[in-house]
Amino acid sequence: MLFRTWDQPFDIDGRAEATVAVTDHVGVRHVVVSDHRLVRQVLADPDTFSPGNALDAISPMPVSALRVLTSYGFKLPATLANNGGVSHPAIREITARALHPARVEALRPWLTGIVRRRVARLATRLREGETVDLYADLAADLPLLVLAKLVALPEAEAAVVKEFSRAALELFWAPLDAPRQLALAETVGRFHTVLRDFAATAGGMVGELRAHAAAEGLPKDTAVGALFFLLVAGQETTSQFLTLLLHRLSGERAVLDGLVRGTVGVDDVVEEGLRLVPPIPTWRRVATRDTSLDGFPVRAGASIVLWLARAGLAVADNPHDFVPGQRGSRRHLAFGAGAHRCVGAQLSRMEAAVTVAETTPLLRDVDIVRAPWCPDNLSFRMPDTFTIRHPCPHLPQLLKTCGQGLTGRPRLFNSCAT
Repeated sequence: MLFRTWDQPFDIDGRAEATVAVTDHVGVRHVVVSDHRLVRQVLADPDTFSPGNALDAISPMPVSALRVLTSYGFKLPATLANNGGVSHPAIREITARALHPARVEALRPWLTGIVRRRVARLATRLREGETVDLYADLAADLPLLVLAKLVALPEAEAAVVKEFSRAALELFWAPLDAPRQLALAETVGRFHTVLRDFAATAGGMVGELRAHAAAEGLPKDTAVGALFFLLVAGQETTSQFLTLLLHRLSGERAVLDGLVRGTVGVDDVVEEGLRLVPPIPTWRRVATRDTSLDGFPVRAGASIVLWLARAGLAVADNPHDFVPGQRGSRRHLAFGAGAHRCVGAQLSRMEAAVTVAETTPLLRDVDIVRAPWCPDNLSFRMPDTFTIRHPCPHLPQLLKTCGQGLTGRPRLFNSCAT
């Protein structure tokens, strides 16, 4: 149940308890919290429910994998998601400046042009009878390209960064055996070296973090840890969300028609997507003392799994239906809450809004060849593909319509953006 929460029914074993105990694949007991009010309560109280375990490996690593990571100098100091200390606000503030909503919004026209050109090419391929993959051909690298505009990133091919980020999500959050952990540790450790070498001299946000760490006596790898998290849980989760949202929308003809007519708002669609198909279904905390949640006992040191996705379902009038703008739609917890609420929330929203607006005409008349499949993972969906084809190729209007989207009419991260 822990590693496929998106496949679980709304109730656990036919019941709707707000808090239950679940034992994982290695015998560790977790307190799973799914009630919206209780999830917010935990997120708002970092003193009682620390974020310190947020990046801990869910599968204990064997000595062989630890040796590989150590050989690369791999370290993850407390910076953002796993930082419950006094250093967190300043590190977050530096990161937030780089991802400021005004800077994000300034990139909307640029991103719109990229997506529009990609969608036009995909429309041509569909019209010619080809099958296209909306993950690989559209969504996979878009957030990485945008992040490269906002934050100094190392010179690396997009494919290399994607391999690293997906390997990290698997290594720390998936149920794994020792051979798989060893292989993933090699990928993660190797790229961590690239990040560390880059962070030693980089400017921008990374340079600010480096200077701040030196001035405050923080670990040398503070900037590396923040950059690691942005690449892993920032851009990767957004590309996953775009894929999941496009898949869900492909089955919502009334919503697609409303988008084309202008009777359904793009932003409302994005919020409803975040409620129904959030890329991060759960997140963790650890109890710092003996406490309770509405009478459910929680011992000090207990792992708390916050079922964000289920909490978001429960707050809407129509929990399972895709109804943009419905009451409760925006009360989802896809970005968390409290002091550790996702610093890139507006960035993700902007990227999703542009992608939905430009891709809607493409989705109105397609057959799904292969729906996204997500491997077992505690906190990340990680869809692998979303392939579609047009049921009636050679429709002359398709290319023209899809090239227009819904909105009328530099050097990048070593990846083609056009």
